[in-house]
Amino acid sequence: MSVRARLLVVEDDESLREGLRVVLEKAGYEVRTAIRGQDALQQIREDPPDLVVLDLMLPGLDGSFVLERARRDGFTAPVIILSARASVEDRIWGLRKGADDYVTKPFDLGELLARINARLRRAHGEHELGFGDIVVDLAARRVVRRGEAVHLTPKEFDLLALLVMHPDRALNRGRILDEVWGNDYQGTRRTVDNFVRSLRIKLEDDPENPRFLLTVRARGYRFDPRGRG
Repeated sequence: MSVRARLLVVEDDESLREGLRVVLEKAGYEVRTAIRGQDALQQIREDPPDLVVLDLMLPGLDGSFVLERARRDGFTAPVIILSARASVEDRIWGLRKGADDYVTKPFDLGELLARINARLRRAHGEHELGFGDIVVDLAARRVVRRGEAVHLTPKEFDLLALLVMHPDRALNRGRILDEVWGNDYQGTRRTVDNFVRSLRIKLEDDPENPRFLLTVRARGYRFDPRGRG
């Protein structure tokens, strides 16, 4: 890369934190560090990094809170969790919280570097997202289904983009309204339901039994990229 990717390493163990900083800088990255969860959140908000390596056990705000709050604030760059908790349940929990990868301690530095490289490559090239027979081009604001362009209104596209960029996460109607229509929108939450229905008609094989754009009872909506319904 002509511009070095910027990483944030959030780790309270000094020897591990500094060891990672040295290794990652030698690998060509620009590295910043944080010890406390609050400091990490401040850095993410004020100068978002390209990727975060995040320990879960931190003084003050723990890593899970940092991850959830950063995602809720709109931070979309990759986050790789570092944790001594190695069970399958812990890994699933971390990914559901919004992490992109989960590495257990102790870990191999070569493997961690490979995972960081892979996540950065994917993030930098991820302007197109596909599911089923549909391709969503976020940069061009274009949707293609079975090789044919699908006409979406600007708000329909914004809603679809929000959902596909948060796969497997239930988004409530209030958050959707704020992010797609803005905080000053005076409409009701039924607006979201109507727009989701329109998207289903245009994108689902069976709009009454959707596979991708799913309703989460008493919550809102969730995008399932695998189409399990």
